Amino acid sequence: MSVVEPVSSDSPQIHARPGRSGGTEEPVYFDSGDQRLFGWLHRPAPGDAASLGLVICGPFGYEAVCGHRAMRSCAEAAVAAGLPVLRFDYAGTGDSAEVAPECDEFELWLRDVAAAVSELRRCTGVARVGLLGFRLGALLATVAASRGLGVDALVLVAPVLEGRRYLRELRAMALAGGAAAPGGGERGVAGGRALEAGGHLLSAATIARLSQTDVLALAERPASDLLIIDRDDLPAARGWSEVMSRDGVRTRYLVVPGLVRMMMTRAMHAATPPAMIAALRDWLGELAKATPPAVARAAVAAAQPRAAELLLGGGPARLRERPVFLDPQRMLFGVIAEPVDRKPQRALILLNAGADVHSGAGAMYVVIARRLAREGYGVLRMDLAGLGDSATRAGRPDDEVFPPQALEDVRAAVDFMHSRYGSVELTLAGLCSGAYHVLRAAVAGVAVNRIVMVNPQAFSWPESHGPGELQLADVIREGSRRRPLLGRVKQLLSGRANLRSAARVHGLRARMVIESAARAAARRLHIRLANDLGWELHDLSARRVRVVFIFGRGDPGIELLRVQGGAAVRRCGCQVHIIDTADHTLTSSAPRAQLAQLLTD
Repeated sequence: MSVVEPVSSDSPQIHARPGRSGGTEEPVYFDSGDQRLFGWLHRPAPGDAASLGLVICGPFGYEAVCGHRAMRSCAEAAVAAGLPVLRFDYAGTGDSAEVAPECDEFELWLRDVAAAVSELRRCTGVARVGLLGFRLGALLATVAASRGLGVDALVLVAPVLEGRRYLRELRAMALAGGAAAPGGGERGVAGGRALEAGGHLLSAATIARLSQTDVLALAERPASDLLIIDRDDLPAARGWSEVMSRDGVRTRYLVVPGLVRMMMTRAMHAATPPAMIAALRDWLGELAKATPPAVARAAVAAAQPRAAELLLGGGPARLRERPVFLDPQRMLFGVIAEPVDRKPQRALILLNAGADVHSGAGAMYVVIARRLAREGYGVLRMDLAGLGDSATRAGRPDDEVFPPQALEDVRAAVDFMHSRYGSVELTLAGLCSGAYHVLRAAVAGVAVNRIVMVNPQAFSWPESHGPGELQLADVIREGSRRRPLLGRVKQLLSGRANLRSAARVHGLRARMVIESAARAAARRLHIRLANDLGWELHDLSARRVRVVFIFGRGDPGIELLRVQGGAAVRRCGCQVHIIDTADHTLTSSAPRAQLAQLLTD
């Protein structure tokens, strides 16, 4: 397979690729104070360019992971209307540079919004700029615009208007996610009590700043044109929109269903409301048409792109990150972290967990990649086709967690790493669905030395079973729940029990036990059955591929491994590690640190 490596050690530039809505999209870095931010610059076709540009200010934390596809869709809709767009990661989030844990992130992120506006103007020459903010990003956009940023228009989606109320929501999320576990909820760090919700941390200084922030207290009008797209379940911005309208701001207020599913549902189940995209496209189209022709003709500047790399640290631990396309078509995207002053002898590829973007929930993969790069590894965090920032194959849906061509994507990434580093010791790792793809790639003979599977809940997916094979983990989870006998009797007599579902669960558990015994007997007789994990582990061992399983205690994948792998797990020398405090997606920072340590070891 031919491999194109657009980024080399002596030429840190990366080319744009065609966008879905026409024009191009290009990964970029730009400066914000002493920090360097990562983003994507979307340009319309040259003949379609308007003089109005758009900067997308994303939400925070879990909502940013869930809403990644929605922000891409909004960028594509704006490009289709002729607007150049810059979407970016705030400092300390996503693929941008790290920040001190005690800093006031809210103030830093306001600076980042201003830097993004300047960068969009520098790269595209637009005369007018609008901000599109989601949730906390809407609050940041509004506050930044009110500081004389020269923003002409605001689009606010499910906006946070009062910081104190938003913090209550985050604390509720932390409690719902099991804040009693180490690393969750509010905890002491340098500078005071920080808040961790869904694996994402806000410093004490940020909490104090947010507690005092309220859009109703802003003295200046943020923009001349305002579009508010509010939630239908808990609309909160109608009153403020009326205040803005009375103050002379051209205001349009809409309530759109589906915003909760867009930003507050796991990425693999999230969906972008068509009504929101249509409203955004229509409103931006009206603004673009209102631009005087003389101004529109002036918007032709195109600055030289900055070097597409991020340098972090100093001394022997200095590392750099660069965006890369892994295939000649520039469909597969990733970010590679590597030491600056030495050639890596070991490398790691991290695959998506579910439909999460390549940085991972809570930027888990970013933390792991940078930690291992400082140890001398080359680490690629990549998006499979259709996920994160990779393009979607023709005829396939977005955010497909188990795409049939996943093996091709993994093979392209492995070829890329060997092309970049030569004969390097290579580890392939993934969480949940990523662990499934790791195993299937290794079984298919992809050239790796080690595979690491974190909380896998499926080891094979026979066509005869279809999605049913993926439900085996649910069967184990359901069967492991201990309910008091009296409670089960009451549920049955009240009619609340789903007898058909219960029968299916018990039937599948019985089948699993029978199949496990049958496979164990077949292995003793040296009979190979289809989709037999035990034989697959044996083959991997014979090829000297080291196999590592990592589970959170109580994860159903542990029982699934015992049932489907049997004695082969021990005989083949597979390593099995248990992280006591981890849930399925390693939500809090403490188990993530343990995972990073296991990978380092």
